[in-house]
Amino acid sequence: MDFQLSEEQNLIRDSAISMVERDIQPVLDAHPADQPLPKSALQGLFAVTARQGLSAPRLPVEYGGGGLKMLDYGLIFEQLPAWFAVSVMAHEVTVSRIFAESTPEQRERFLPDLLSGKKIAGTATSEPGAGSDPRGMTTRMDIDGDTAIVNGRKLWISNGSVADIMAVTCIDGVDDKGRNTLKRIIVEPDVSNFEVREIETVGLQQGHLAEAVFEDCRVPVENILSSGGDAARMLTVTWNGNRPLIGLAAAGLTQKAFDQAVDYAGVREQFGKPIAGHQLVQQHLADIESAIMTTRLLCYYALDMMDQGKRENGAAAMAKRHATKSCEAAISLAMHVHGGMGITREAGLEQLWRDVRMLSVPDGIDDILTLIQGREITGIAAFR
Repeated sequence: MDFQLSEEQNLIRDSAISMVERDIQPVLDAHPADQPLPKSALQGLFAVTARQGLSAPRLPVEYGGGGLKMLDYGLIFEQLPAWFAVSVMAHEVTVSRIFAESTPEQRERFLPDLLSGKKIAGTATSEPGAGSDPRGMTTRMDIDGDTAIVNGRKLWISNGSVADIMAVTCIDGVDDKGRNTLKRIIVEPDVSNFEVREIETVGLQQGHLAEAVFEDCRVPVENILSSGGDAARMLTVTWNGNRPLIGLAAAGLTQKAFDQAVDYAGVREQFGKPIAGHQLVQQHLADIESAIMTTRLLCYYALDMMDQGKRENGAAAMAKRHATKSCEAAISLAMHVHGGMGITREAGLEQLWRDVRMLSVPDGIDDILTLIQGREITGIAAFR
């Protein structure tokens, strides 16, 4: 058991920090923080991350992927601005799903432009009546000759309004237990007509969260991804990897708040000395640092389990649930350290708090993650 990063892992992390400072943050700073980044700017950023293997970090190198261990991917992921990290994950996990469920011909059609960052991808799964229960969705596709007709409505699609390729999860039948079976189909905005609109949210506002409405949307049948079997299993596999990654995004936001709070506590004076010398301020700082450290350790543990091929359902759920809850509370403490300044936009902490609040939603809300962890503990599922 080794709790220290290796020399190679330190280099991976430091390289990611340099990439953000040099190639990513200046682009973000040149655009309003409360509006979605223009697609042209986002494509430029995707070209940067593609060169680092982040268009497909989970795929082997021989298939054009980054070939990264999940733990090493997590070290990079934490350094990315949170909304951009979510955008990168939405793209690369869609690439992973396409790769797993496609024929060789489909891979040749869709993957090259996604791997190079020329095109942006997203997955459309959640619906107004089906979020945590993908088998409860109602969006379906019906075959009419050489055309698939898609009808339904999707919500919470990361990259949805800028995606060149959208993997849409649909019902295509029922299994021997009477449950809906799922398939994904690739829908391209420049080929098929459907409606997309941005969803305004409290945080991660430079991102592109959207909903899509499909009304008799006609898609070529050769876009149906059917080689990987039931799409529900692949959703679970990728969600397990996503959850500790999102937890590390929360840790990254909290680290920024912590650094700011430490600096402020050293210069702000009350009662004749810096507030860093007061016991309650020191307690707040200690609690924030503890939240960051415990979040990292739990997320690293879950990602390392994936690298070892172990069952990580409970660990992944635990990591994300702890991360989003503790980091949201920790950023609130950083705001307390700043006193009145903590609630101003000038300080920037309110944006960090709004951003971390967003991270509790994707890939499983806290309540569902609690039940997943409980199922792994007891062997009894609470929701079926």
